[in-house]
Amino acid sequence: MHRLAALLYVTCMMFLAAGTSVSGEEGPPAWAYPVNPPGFAPSPDNGELKHVPDSVAAFTVGQTRDRFFAPDWHPADHPPLPEIVAQGRKPDVLACGFCHRADGPGGPENANLAGLPLAYIVQQMADFKSGARATSVPQRAPPILMISLAKAATDSEIKEAATYFSALQPRAALRVVETDMVPKTYVAGWFLADAKSGESEPIGQRIIEVPEDLQQFENRDARSHFIAYAPVGSVDNGKAIVTGTRAGKTIQCGICHGPALKGLGPIPGIAGRSPSYIVRQLYDFQHGARAGGGSALMKGVVEKLTIEDMVAIAAYTASLTP
Repeated sequence: MHRLAALLYVTCMMFLAAGTSVSGEEGPPAWAYPVNPPGFAPSPDNGELKHVPDSVAAFTVGQTRDRFFAPDWHPADHPPLPEIVAQGRKPDVLACGFCHRADGPGGPENANLAGLPLAYIVQQMADFKSGARATSVPQRAPPILMISLAKAATDSEIKEAATYFSALQPRAALRVVETDMVPKTYVAGWFLADAKSGESEPIGQRIIEVPEDLQQFENRDARSHFIAYAPVGSVDNGKAIVTGTRAGKTIQCGICHGPALKGLGPIPGIAGRSPSYIVRQLYDFQHGARAGGGSALMKGVVEKLTIEDMVAIAAYTASLTP
Protein backbone atom coordinates (compact mmCIF):
# COMPACT_ATOMS: atom_id res chain seq x y z
CA MET A 1 0.00 0.00 0.00
CA HIS A 2 2.83 2.40 0.91
CA ARG A 3 4.67 1.58 -2.33
CA LEU A 4 1.52 2.30 -4.34
CA ALA A 5 1.01 5.63 -2.61
CA ALA A 6 4.63 6.56 -3.20
CA LEU A 7 4.38 5.65 -6.88
CA LEU A 8 1.25 7.73 -7.32
CA TYR A 9 2.83 10.71 -5.55
CA VAL A 10 6.02 10.61 -7.64
CA THR A 11 4.05 10.21 -10.89
CA CYS A 12 1.78 13.15 -10.12
CA MET A 13 4.66 15.37 -9.05
CA MET A 14 6.49 14.62 -12.30
CA PHE A 15 3.39 15.59 -14.25
CA LEU A 16 2.94 18.81 -12.30
CA ALA A 17 6.56 19.76 -12.84
CA ALA A 18 5.78 20.10 -16.54
CA GLY A 19 3.59 23.12 -15.73
CA THR A 20 -0.07 23.71 -14.94
CA SER A 21 -2.91 25.79 -16.27
CA VAL A 22 -6.41 26.60 -15.15
CA SER A 23 -9.37 25.40 -17.21
CA GLY A 24 -10.68 28.94 -17.61
CA GLU A 25 -14.31 27.91 -17.17
CA GLU A 26 -16.54 30.48 -15.48
CA GLY A 27 -18.41 28.18 -13.13
CA PRO A 28 -19.76 24.69 -12.52
CA PRO A 29 -21.61 23.34 -15.58
CA ALA A 30 -25.33 23.44 -14.81
CA TRP A 31 -26.02 20.23 -16.74
CA ALA A 32 -23.67 18.29 -14.43
CA TYR A 33 -25.04 19.93 -11.25
CA PRO A 34 -28.83 20.01 -11.76
CA VAL A 35 -30.65 22.02 -9.10
CA ASN A 36 -34.38 21.73 -8.57
CA PRO A 37 -36.12 24.95 -9.68
CA PRO A 38 -38.02 27.11 -7.15
CA GLY A 39 -41.37 25.58 -6.32
CA PHE A 40 -40.34 22.12 -7.52
CA ALA A 41 -42.60 19.39 -6.17
CA PRO A 42 -42.85 15.71 -7.06
CA SER A 43 -46.03 14.37 -8.58
CA PRO A 44 -48.83 13.99 -6.00
CA ASP A 45 -49.30 10.71 -4.16
CA ASN A 46 -52.53 9.17 -5.43
CA GLY A 47 -52.30 6.25 -3.02
CA GLU A 48 -51.78 3.65 -5.74
CA LEU A 49 -49.34 0.80 -5.38
CA LYS A 50 -46.32 1.08 -7.66
CA HIS A 51 -44.75 -1.74 -9.67
CA VAL A 52 -41.58 -2.14 -11.71
CA PRO A 53 -40.58 -4.67 -14.41
CA ASP A 54 -39.65 -8.20 -13.35
CA SER A 55 -40.66 -7.77 -9.71
CA VAL A 56 -43.60 -9.11 -7.69
CA ALA A 57 -43.12 -6.41 -5.07
CA ALA A 58 -45.42 -3.42 -4.69
CA PHE A 59 -44.81 -0.21 -2.79
CA THR A 60 -46.79 2.95 -2.25
CA VAL A 61 -45.56 6.33 -3.43
CA GLY A 62 -45.07 7.23 0.21
CA GLN A 63 -42.74 4.30 0.68
CA THR A 64 -40.69 5.18 -2.39
CA ARG A 65 -40.25 8.70 -0.93
CA ASP A 66 -39.53 7.67 2.65
CA ARG A 67 -35.87 8.42 3.36
CA PHE A 68 -35.87 5.79 6.10
CA PHE A 69 -36.97 3.00 3.78
CA ALA A 70 -35.12 1.40 0.87
CA PRO A 71 -37.58 -0.14 -1.62
CA ASP A 72 -36.14 -3.57 -2.38
CA TRP A 73 -37.71 -4.58 -5.68
CA HIS A 74 -35.31 -7.46 -6.40
CA PRO A 75 -34.13 -9.05 -3.11
CA ALA A 76 -32.61 -12.02 -4.96
CA ASP A 77 -30.10 -9.66 -6.61
CA HIS A 78 -28.09 -9.13 -3.43
CA PRO A 79 -27.40 -10.40 0.11
CA PRO A 80 -29.80 -9.38 2.91
CA LEU A 81 -29.78 -5.65 3.52
CA PRO A 82 -28.12 -4.48 6.73
CA GLU A 83 -30.48 -2.42 8.86
CA ILE A 84 -28.52 0.77 8.23
CA VAL A 85 -28.94 0.25 4.47
CA ALA A 86 -32.59 -0.79 4.65
CA GLN A 87 -33.91 1.61 7.30
CA GLY A 88 -31.18 3.92 8.53
CA ARG A 89 -31.55 5.26 12.06
CA LYS A 90 -34.01 8.00 12.88
CA PRO A 91 -33.88 10.93 13.14
CA ASP A 92 -30.56 11.72 11.46
CA VAL A 93 -29.17 8.71 9.57
CA LEU A 94 -31.09 8.06 6.36
CA ALA A 95 -31.34 4.59 4.86
CA CYS A 96 -28.31 4.24 2.57
CA GLY A 97 -30.41 2.19 0.16
CA PHE A 98 -32.95 4.97 -0.25
CA CYS A 99 -30.66 7.28 -2.21
CA HIS A 100 -28.19 4.69 -3.51
CA ARG A 101 -30.82 1.96 -4.06
CA ALA A 102 -30.86 -1.46 -2.47
CA ASP A 103 -27.73 -2.81 -4.10
CA GLY A 104 -25.91 0.44 -4.56
CA PRO A 105 -26.11 1.61 -8.20
CA GLY A 106 -27.37 5.09 -7.28
CA GLY A 107 -28.14 7.36 -10.20
CA PRO A 108 -26.90 10.47 -12.00
CA GLU A 109 -27.52 12.51 -8.84
CA ASN A 110 -25.17 10.53 -6.59
CA ALA A 111 -22.56 7.78 -6.43
CA ASN A 112 -22.68 4.16 -7.49
CA LEU A 113 -21.42 2.41 -4.34
CA ALA A 114 -21.42 -1.15 -5.64
CA GLY A 115 -17.94 -2.60 -5.61
CA LEU A 116 -16.16 0.47 -4.24
CA PRO A 117 -13.31 -0.47 -1.88
CA LEU A 118 -14.37 -0.68 1.74
CA ALA A 119 -11.54 1.61 2.88
CA TYR A 120 -12.46 4.14 0.21
CA ILE A 121 -16.11 4.31 1.32
CA VAL A 122 -15.05 4.74 4.95
CA GLN A 123 -12.64 7.51 3.97
CA GLN A 124 -15.31 9.38 1.98
CA MET A 125 -17.65 9.28 4.95
CA ALA A 126 -14.85 10.69 7.12
CA ASP A 127 -14.28 13.44 4.54
CA PHE A 128 -17.99 14.32 4.47
CA LYS A 129 -18.00 14.38 8.27
CA SER A 130 -14.95 16.63 8.54
CA GLY A 131 -16.07 19.00 5.81
CA ALA A 132 -13.15 18.10 3.56
CA ARG A 133 -15.54 16.79 0.90
CA ALA A 134 -18.20 19.24 -0.20
CA THR A 135 -19.59 20.37 -3.57
CA SER A 136 -19.03 23.21 -6.03
CA VAL A 137 -22.79 23.88 -5.98
CA PRO A 138 -23.90 24.14 -2.32
CA GLN A 139 -27.60 24.22 -3.27
CA ARG A 140 -27.58 20.56 -4.29
CA ALA A 141 -29.42 18.37 -1.80
CA PRO A 142 -27.58 15.04 -2.33
CA PRO A 143 -24.22 16.23 -0.91
CA ILE A 144 -25.99 18.25 1.78
CA LEU A 145 -27.74 15.07 2.93
CA MET A 146 -24.49 13.10 2.81
CA ILE A 147 -22.69 15.64 4.98
CA SER A 148 -25.50 15.63 7.53
CA LEU A 149 -25.76 11.85 7.54
CA ALA A 150 -22.00 11.36 7.88
CA LYS A 151 -21.88 13.61 10.93
CA ALA A 152 -24.59 11.57 12.65
CA ALA A 153 -23.51 8.04 11.66
CA THR A 154 -21.41 5.95 14.04
CA ASP A 155 -18.19 4.25 12.99
CA SER A 156 -19.86 0.84 13.26
CA GLU A 157 -22.79 1.94 11.08
CA ILE A 158 -20.41 3.29 8.43
CA LYS A 159 -18.35 0.11 8.47
CA GLU A 160 -21.47 -2.07 8.22
CA ALA A 161 -22.73 -0.17 5.17
CA ALA A 162 -19.28 -0.04 3.57
CA THR A 163 -18.80 -3.78 4.05
CA TYR A 164 -22.13 -4.47 2.35
CA PHE A 165 -21.68 -2.17 -0.65
CA SER A 166 -18.03 -3.03 -1.26
CA ALA A 167 -18.88 -6.73 -1.60
CA LEU A 168 -21.41 -6.11 -4.41
CA GLN A 169 -20.64 -6.50 -8.09
CA PRO A 170 -21.38 -3.35 -10.12
CA ARG A 171 -23.63 -3.87 -13.14
CA ALA A 172 -23.63 -2.20 -16.54
CA ALA A 173 -26.51 0.29 -16.54
CA LEU A 174 -25.45 2.87 -19.11
CA ARG A 175 -25.31 3.27 -22.84
CA VAL A 176 -23.43 6.16 -24.36
CA VAL A 177 -24.94 7.71 -27.48
CA GLU A 178 -22.82 10.19 -29.42
CA THR A 179 -24.93 12.85 -31.11
CA ASP A 180 -25.02 16.47 -32.26
CA MET A 181 -28.60 16.95 -31.04
CA VAL A 182 -30.15 15.89 -27.76
CA PRO A 183 -33.77 15.74 -26.51
CA LYS A 184 -34.84 18.70 -24.43
CA THR A 185 -34.67 17.92 -20.74
CA TYR A 186 -35.85 19.25 -17.39
CA VAL A 187 -34.66 18.83 -13.80
CA ALA A 188 -36.74 16.03 -12.30
CA GLY A 189 -35.23 15.85 -8.81
CA TRP A 190 -31.51 16.70 -8.85
CA PHE A 191 -31.08 14.86 -12.17
CA LEU A 192 -32.13 15.46 -15.78
CA ALA A 193 -35.05 13.74 -17.51
CA ASP A 194 -36.19 13.65 -21.11
CA ALA A 195 -39.07 16.09 -21.50
CA LYS A 196 -40.66 13.80 -24.12
CA SER A 197 -41.73 16.89 -26.03
CA GLY A 198 -40.29 15.78 -29.34
CA GLU A 199 -38.04 18.84 -29.29
CA SER A 200 -34.26 18.71 -29.45
CA GLU A 201 -31.35 21.10 -29.08
CA PRO A 202 -27.60 21.13 -29.85
CA ILE A 203 -25.66 19.14 -27.30
CA GLY A 204 -22.67 21.49 -27.27
CA GLN A 205 -19.97 20.46 -24.82
CA ARG A 206 -22.28 18.59 -22.45
CA ILE A 207 -23.20 15.12 -21.35
CA ILE A 208 -26.94 14.72 -20.94
CA GLU A 209 -27.65 11.67 -18.80
CA VAL A 210 -31.29 10.61 -18.43
CA PRO A 211 -33.15 7.52 -17.17
CA GLU A 212 -34.50 5.31 -19.94
CA ASP A 213 -37.67 4.81 -17.87
CA LEU A 214 -38.25 7.81 -15.61
CA GLN A 215 -41.05 6.21 -13.58
CA GLN A 216 -38.98 3.09 -12.93
CA PHE A 217 -36.10 5.20 -11.67
CA GLU A 218 -38.34 7.42 -9.54
CA ASN A 219 -39.72 4.24 -7.98
CA ARG A 220 -36.11 3.60 -6.89
CA ASP A 221 -35.62 0.41 -8.88
CA ALA A 222 -31.95 -0.59 -8.72
CA ARG A 223 -32.23 -2.16 -12.20
CA SER A 224 -32.92 1.19 -13.86
CA HIS A 225 -30.91 1.99 -17.00
CA PHE A 226 -29.69 5.28 -18.40
CA ILE A 227 -28.76 6.94 -21.67
CA ALA A 228 -25.78 9.27 -21.68
CA TYR A 229 -25.82 11.55 -24.72
CA ALA A 230 -22.34 12.82 -25.52
CA PRO A 231 -20.78 14.97 -28.28
CA VAL A 232 -19.68 13.14 -31.42
CA GLY A 233 -16.10 11.91 -31.05
CA SER A 234 -16.00 12.34 -27.28
CA VAL A 235 -15.48 8.65 -26.48
CA ASP A 236 -12.38 8.45 -28.67
CA ASN A 237 -11.14 11.80 -27.37
CA GLY A 238 -11.66 10.58 -23.82
CA LYS A 239 -9.78 7.37 -24.51
CA ALA A 240 -6.82 9.38 -25.82
CA ILE A 241 -6.75 11.49 -22.65
CA VAL A 242 -7.29 8.57 -20.26
CA THR A 243 -4.65 6.36 -21.86
CA GLY A 244 -2.13 9.17 -22.17
CA THR A 245 -1.85 9.18 -25.95
CA ARG A 246 -2.87 12.85 -25.92
CA ALA A 247 0.23 14.27 -24.28
CA GLY A 248 0.14 17.19 -21.89
CA LYS A 249 -3.37 16.74 -20.51
CA THR A 250 -2.92 14.39 -17.58
CA ILE A 251 -1.29 11.13 -16.56
CA GLN A 252 -2.69 7.77 -17.58
CA CYS A 253 -5.72 7.09 -15.38
CA GLY A 254 -4.89 3.39 -15.31
CA ILE A 255 -1.80 4.04 -13.20
CA CYS A 256 -4.04 4.76 -10.23
CA HIS A 257 -7.39 3.21 -11.15
CA GLY A 258 -6.06 -0.01 -12.64
CA PRO A 259 -5.41 -1.06 -16.26
CA ALA A 260 -9.13 -1.64 -16.93
CA LEU A 261 -10.15 1.31 -14.71
CA LYS A 262 -11.90 -1.10 -12.35
CA GLY A 263 -9.99 -0.01 -9.29
CA LEU A 264 -6.66 -0.81 -7.68
CA GLY A 265 -6.36 -1.52 -3.96
CA PRO A 266 -8.10 1.31 -2.08
CA ILE A 267 -8.54 3.36 -5.25
CA PRO A 268 -12.05 3.18 -6.77
CA GLY A 269 -12.98 1.88 -10.18
CA ILE A 270 -14.31 4.49 -12.60
CA ALA A 271 -15.37 2.24 -15.49
CA GLY A 272 -19.08 2.18 -16.31
CA ARG A 273 -20.09 4.78 -13.71
CA SER A 274 -22.33 7.80 -14.15
CA PRO A 275 -20.67 10.38 -16.42
CA SER A 276 -22.54 13.19 -14.67
CA TYR A 277 -21.02 12.05 -11.38
CA ILE A 278 -17.54 11.73 -12.92
CA VAL A 279 -17.65 15.27 -14.30
CA ARG A 280 -18.73 16.63 -10.91
CA GLN A 281 -15.85 14.88 -9.17
CA LEU A 282 -13.27 16.10 -11.68
CA TYR A 283 -14.59 19.65 -11.37
CA ASP A 284 -14.77 19.49 -7.57
CA PHE A 285 -11.20 18.19 -7.33
CA GLN A 286 -9.99 20.92 -9.70
CA HIS A 287 -11.71 23.72 -7.80
CA GLY A 288 -11.04 22.52 -4.26
CA ALA A 289 -14.56 21.53 -3.24
CA ARG A 290 -13.34 17.98 -2.79
CA ALA A 291 -10.26 18.07 -0.59
CA GLY A 292 -10.26 14.83 1.38
CA GLY A 293 -8.18 11.69 1.17
CA GLY A 294 -6.32 11.42 -2.15
CA SER A 295 -7.33 14.89 -3.25
CA ALA A 296 -3.76 16.20 -3.28
CA LEU A 297 -2.94 13.67 -5.99
CA MET A 298 -6.13 14.27 -7.95
CA LYS A 299 -5.79 18.04 -7.79
CA GLY A 300 -2.64 17.87 -9.87
CA VAL A 301 -4.01 15.25 -12.23
CA VAL A 302 -7.04 17.38 -13.18
CA GLU A 303 -5.35 20.78 -13.15
CA LYS A 304 -5.07 21.11 -16.94
CA LEU A 305 -8.45 19.69 -17.86
CA THR A 306 -11.09 21.84 -19.56
CA ILE A 307 -14.79 21.07 -19.34
CA GLU A 308 -14.53 19.60 -22.84
CA ASP A 309 -11.79 17.26 -21.56
CA MET A 310 -13.92 16.26 -18.58
CA VAL A 311 -16.85 15.51 -20.89
CA ALA A 312 -14.63 13.32 -23.04
CA ILE A 313 -13.16 11.45 -20.08
CA ALA A 314 -16.60 10.85 -18.57
CA ALA A 315 -18.03 9.67 -21.90
CA TYR A 316 -15.19 7.19 -22.37
CA THR A 317 -15.25 5.79 -18.83
CA ALA A 318 -19.05 5.50 -18.97
CA SER A 319 -18.76 3.42 -22.14
CA LEU A 320 -16.68 0.76 -20.36
CA THR A 321 -17.86 -2.35 -18.55
CA PRO A 322 -17.75 -1.78 -14.76
